Amino acid sequence: MKILILITSIALSINSNAQTAYITNGNENTISVINVATNTIITTIPVGNYPNGVSVSPDGCKVYITNYLSSTINKINTSTNTVSATVNVGTDPSGIIVSPDGSKVYVANYGSNTVSVISSIADTVTATIPVGYGPMGITITPDGAKVYAAIGADQTIFVINTASNTVIDTISIGSAPTGIAITPDGSKIYVAKTDNTVSVINTNTDSVLKIISVGNYPEGVSVSPDGSKVYVANSVYNSVSIINTATNMVTDTIPVGPHPFGTSISPDGTKLYVANNWDTTVTVINTVNNSVAATIRVGIRPIAFGNFISSHVPTGIETFNDSDNVSIYPNPTKGQFRISLQSDKALITVTDILGHVILITQATQKTTNIQVDNNGVYIVYISTNQGTATRKLIVNNY
Repeated sequence: MKILILITSIALSINSNAQTAYITNGNENTISVINVATNTIITTIPVGNYPNGVSVSPDGCKVYITNYLSSTINKINTSTNTVSATVNVGTDPSGIIVSPDGSKVYVANYGSNTVSVISSIADTVTATIPVGYGPMGITITPDGAKVYAAIGADQTIFVINTASNTVIDTISIGSAPTGIAITPDGSKIYVAKTDNTVSVINTNTDSVLKIISVGNYPEGVSVSPDGSKVYVANSVYNSVSIINTATNMVTDTIPVGPHPFGTSISPDGTKLYVANNWDTTVTVINTVNNSVAATIRVGIRPIAFGNFISSHVPTGIETFNDSDNVSIYPNPTKGQFRISLQSDKALITVTDILGHVILITQATQKTTNIQVDNNGVYIVYISTNQGTATRKLIVNNY
């Protein structure tokens, strides 16, 4: 009976978290939560003053929101769709990005010209990095080694080494940057700029590879899951430009609502969601035929600046209890995975889905690497003096 209850919990967790969009409604101080499968509003979450940027954690369990006029970050638990933590950061926080392993959150503070580094486990600022004037968009490489911050007034991209939390390079791009996104392989970054262009940056050399003309005043930028396309919201032109990443040329332009701002694409790459800031709506685009598939009414002045769609899929991490202090990365894994936790002492037990113990180990530091060789579904129990957290782990060596 105990095993039956556990398996049922997995199914419920998948259904409640899979593919949801979190839209920041700036003038309403709320988040509209959209079921991506049905394009309907699930719930509305109250947050801080003028929510702006948004970033979903890689495991889909948490969403981070920048509150521009509160100078705070809200962390949302996606299992309950409630705010679980609030963190004070710099002035006028705008862009936000979670590290690939989920352990850190980087915030571009537009008003204080800094980037805040937040521990996602402790929910505290661990570093503040001075950058140029007016940081807005922000992204991170797939290996988590470098953060790229779009600095508007300086017309540059600041490159930050995440190990030392220092600026190691700047890239001049000739006009004020706004939105920024990186390809899945980490080789290129696409930066929207106020001169109606997108700059393509080679991350190996940290230099501009090409400049692409798009619509008027581009803002949000998204890259398709396979890295083949880039979608750019043209806020004044009320459209989305589609760029082919192989040729770095615009292949299509799709009309959307008034003043599109944030963009994000579904995990399967078939639907693009665009927040229309002047129309209290989100436009859904079918990316197969590049047509408008639906229009969803949300709150007042939607912004959704960042990656606002959960990539939580049935083969990802699942949480069966209320613990919010543990992350596992990568998941699915080819065998080795890393556990990050708040405590430096924990008993870690891995079982198969039937409850057979595979391994038991004692963690003596906040980050622990573990190896599971055989393919399959496993349950990981992390026990500390604060309680026991439970996660589902997928091992796939194919």
